[in-house]
Amino acid sequence: MVRAVFITIVLLILVVAVWAYVSYVTTVDIGDRVVSVVIAPGDSFEEIARRLVDSGVVRSEVMLRYVAQRSGLDRKLIPGRYDFFGKNSCRSVLGKLDRGEVVTIRVTIYEGAPIWKVASILSRRMEVDSAEVVRLNRDPALLAELGVPSLDGYLFPETYFFRWGTSTRDMLRTMVDMFHTKTDTIWPPSIPNGMSRQDVIVLASIVESEALLDAEKPQIASVYHNRIRDKMKLDADPTVIYALGGLTRPLTKRDLEIESPYNTYNRRGLPPTPINSPGLSAIRAALNPGLTDYFFFVADGSGGHRFSRTNDEHNRVRQEIRRTARQK
Repeated sequence: MVRAVFITIVLLILVVAVWAYVSYVTTVDIGDRVVSVVIAPGDSFEEIARRLVDSGVVRSEVMLRYVAQRSGLDRKLIPGRYDFFGKNSCRSVLGKLDRGEVVTIRVTIYEGAPIWKVASILSRRMEVDSAEVVRLNRDPALLAELGVPSLDGYLFPETYFFRWGTSTRDMLRTMVDMFHTKTDTIWPPSIPNGMSRQDVIVLASIVESEALLDAEKPQIASVYHNRIRDKMKLDADPTVIYALGGLTRPLTKRDLEIESPYNTYNRRGLPPTPINSPGLSAIRAALNPGLTDYFFFVADGSGGHRFSRTNDEHNRVRQEIRRTARQK
């Protein structure tokens, strides 16, 4: 009798062990469907296990919880978003959670992106509040911490890889840190026209907005340097567009009359802050403008510009470009 009971217990243990192992390693194939599970700080493992089972990633909530408790994983979950697809088992899911394989998002900030475009990109890619990004552009505490007068101009255009759930402030810090890394070695002992480093970034942001061709940036920068030297207004359309919050239509004469410190048609000198975050080529052009006697330029309709020395010459070029456009 005792022997029969012993054998029965051993068999039961073996059955449970086999069941446990099978439950642990058996995969569930969810195919191309992506199941995202977000772990927030303070979430219990029981809730996470329930979500994984309810969403069809694995079948055994009991096995997930048991192994997590034995290993201590239930007490050291790394917050973030975890994506699951294809074949998954309790073993593979627990391994992913243990390694903290939080989703990493590729975020590209392009050259010449103003703050509201950066906000839109971060909102779309990282699911953060775009209004917060715009608000932080004028947040005194954050700007003092980062050592910049505004975020516009200093969110370096680059491709970044952020862990999903990274805070807005941390992403902005990373971009400003990249700006310092990329520009720390480019500053000469003296800057043309007695400009400060901040002035250079402001001017570079205007050059970035005007130039479609990198090769023209030094020439465009030279126009503005010549105007600054001769105390002429810059008459830069992109500064008015910035003052108006961004436009997709051509500027009108009425637009050019807007009262704003960014309107370089009715105010001399540079705007108070950059109007976007320029790339390195635009910053270098603002630091090292071409040696020209140009004071005017106009788009030639093919992506480039025509440059002029006098207003009369500038007007003749504009008329010529218009005639050519009508003929086409």
